[in-house]
Amino acid sequence: MTHSAVPPSGTVQAPGPAAAAAVAGAAAIPASGHGDGHHGTHSEAHGPVPTGWRRWLNATSHKDIGTLYLLFSFAMFMVGGVFAMLIRLELLQPGLQILNPETYNQLVTMHGLVMVFGAIMPAFVGFANWMIPLQIGASDMAFARMNNFSFWLLFFAGLLLLGSFFTTGGAVAAGWTLYAPLTLQMGPGMDMAIFAIHLMGASSIMGAINIIVTILNMRAPGMTLMKMPLFCWSWLITAYLLIAVMPVLAGAITMTLTDRHFGTTFFNASGGGDPVLYQHIFWFFGHPEVYIMILPAFGIVSHVIPTFARKKLFGYSSMVYALAAIAILSFIVWAHHMFATGMPVTGQLFFMYATMLVAVPTAVKVFNWTATMWRGSMTFETPMLFAVGFIFVFSIGGLSGVMLSIAPLDLQYHDTYFVVAHFHYVLVAGSLFAMFAGYYYWVPKWTGVMYSERRGQWHFWTSIVSLNVTFFPMHFLGLAGMPRRYVDYAAQFTDFHALTSVAAIVFGFSQVYFLFAVLLPALRHRGAPAGARPWEGAEGLEWEVPSPAPMHTFVTPPRLDASATRVVA
Repeated sequence: MTHSAVPPSGTVQAPGPAAAAAVAGAAAIPASGHGDGHHGTHSEAHGPVPTGWRRWLNATSHKDIGTLYLLFSFAMFMVGGVFAMLIRLELLQPGLQILNPETYNQLVTMHGLVMVFGAIMPAFVGFANWMIPLQIGASDMAFARMNNFSFWLLFFAGLLLLGSFFTTGGAVAAGWTLYAPLTLQMGPGMDMAIFAIHLMGASSIMGAINIIVTILNMRAPGMTLMKMPLFCWSWLITAYLLIAVMPVLAGAITMTLTDRHFGTTFFNASGGGDPVLYQHIFWFFGHPEVYIMILPAFGIVSHVIPTFARKKLFGYSSMVYALAAIAILSFIVWAHHMFATGMPVTGQLFFMYATMLVAVPTAVKVFNWTATMWRGSMTFETPMLFAVGFIFVFSIGGLSGVMLSIAPLDLQYHDTYFVVAHFHYVLVAGSLFAMFAGYYYWVPKWTGVMYSERRGQWHFWTSIVSLNVTFFPMHFLGLAGMPRRYVDYAAQFTDFHALTSVAAIVFGFSQVYFLFAVLLPALRHRGAPAGARPWEGAEGLEWEVPSPAPMHTFVTPPRLDASATRVVA
């Protein structure tokens, strides 16, 4: 294993005496009280630490719950990946291969729902649970028991969603956006999906409240908001977005439920309803949801790049303001998904220019990351590779997004594979690459052992090459008129579909490689021991505590230096 970010002596740094004192009492504490709910002794919130399955069922430690979220997310990612592999195998050649049209539509729908609500969002919540208390010097999350409840609510919601496959008529097959009137004609699998999404939304709202209270009330003395790590900033803004828009989605799917079973006609044109109304409500949720899935990724990348460039992040305050600007603008751009619905020209102009405006704060972030790397003393360990890869592939997705924002052009691109390429570049290439960057960056802190650098690099290169070969040709398919969500296609699209399918399978196997070669050894604590600060350029309170971080960290509020990145005696 090679780790050129380890200090030149070849040894990793031990925590300083002040940091050691901040966590020293953890093992000796009777883990039975939480004191005043701020920086107490965890006694009330945690109780005697159980072992075995009871430890995980009754978990209240932010570290255990963060681990549960991450493992659940990876399991759902693999399930959604299996659905994607079946879809691509079907599209390998024209004609029907292994799926009938109804099953194909079910897989396309469930792939989207599982990946959005079961994989991407829970993964970032897992990162938040693990890292926010460590980064702000808090003893734990503010509401430990609610933290446990929100995870298990999500877990059972995931089972409910997947269980819809076993109902009469199978799973929902209306697309992940659940557009009316298709949803009014589905079997009971649709009802299960509605209830599952309700539970996932409730879990997200509870998690968001927990994060907001933790960040605003439990920061160590001396850590002002403008000294707070950017990952915490990204999640503070994301949490407000979640609280604002999850009830909107709940309203839309509840109206769908009443249309299905209680005689209302909100979205049923035969009774005076309007299916386009559903699209307005859904996308008022849906576009902020896109940023809910990408803002935490921005936060992660903003930690990884300064570490391996060995420079301070360029333009910290502008990064914070850019995050806030993106979040605010996300509420006024929803109808760019609806240019094809017959919108008046004035409406098209407003939403077109508002959407283009989002590119400005996003470009500020890309510029600042690039400026941070400029003339830095860079090394390219696996976290840095995934972070730089994130910037590259996310920028491609952003450029195609600007193309989609142009109303007259969108009439050509709408509901074609061009859109599929765009949002997969943003979410798969964007969110997923940032997650991997964060995993490789923080896993020494979580487990106390280093990953295999050689295996990590194999994972990166197979992923980025196969991902681009999978999704870039979809732009050409869309420009040629290939509509999305079709189980069959004309012969002229065969070559691109075959190339895309083969590359998608390679991408899937690269994630299986990650599971067996990287993740499982970490779970078994196999690898070279990691010190408190395994990366030479790492800054922040999480690097002030030992690796692995003890069960109870920062039992008393730490005293910080002027930069709020180091603990002082």
